[in-house]
Amino acid sequence: FSPQVDSANAGRVLASDAAVFLKKSGLTDLVLGKIWDLADTDGKGILNKQEFFVALRLVACAQNGLDVSLSSLNLPVPPPRFTDTSSPLLLSGTASSDVPWAVKLEDKAKYDAIFDSLNPVNGLLSGDKVKPVLLNSKLPVDILGRVWELSDIDRDGMLDRDEFAVAMFLVYCALEKEPVPMSLPAALVPPSKRKPISVPGAMPLIPSSTSTKESHQPLPPVGILAAKTPLTQ
Repeated sequence: FSPQVDSANAGRVLASDAAVFLKKSGLTDLVLGKIWDLADTDGKGILNKQEFFVALRLVACAQNGLDVSLSSLNLPVPPPRFTDTSSPLLLSGTASSDVPWAVKLEDKAKYDAIFDSLNPVNGLLSGDKVKPVLLNSKLPVDILGRVWELSDIDRDGMLDRDEFAVAMFLVYCALEKEPVPMSLPAALVPPSKRKPISVPGAMPLIPSSTSTKESHQPLPPVGILAAKTPLTQ
């Protein structure tokens, strides 16, 4: 056990300690919750050594685009990646700022044109405006939910121009039958989102009080999309 998580040296990990450590994987809370539920087999909120290894293995599966399920445990995956930065925007450590953005210039121009056609307000599109575009892809609702969750990098319930490009990139990948990753690879984080945040709790991570009233919380992606999906699909 790493002293980072087993501080009392008791051969087990409490939920609170594990949560802090697992968050460094860059995975969403939704995915980490699923990983914890699978690893904590007796539901006591404590992991023994074996269960903790299961959690780490599931983190590695999620980071490599595999399903978070016990059946994925036997698949060959690289070891899980954790970063010590407290900023979720630096998903793969400081080196991510040197990685070229996966969205090509000519594709970005196409995505920008779609973005502008949806009448953004102050350079942002709400979930309601993005939803029809996502649904238009005819992809499964759970996949679209994950696309939304990954592309809303600053978790404000809105997409700016770069975040929208990430959403479109992921949709096109899914249409080409490529798996949508469980966490955003460093190459997909827009350069504009890679600046390290030095002030703890800096603004981009906390929605302002006005946007909280409008959107309550970052949109529960599957819920929004499922709500108005035509039954005939």
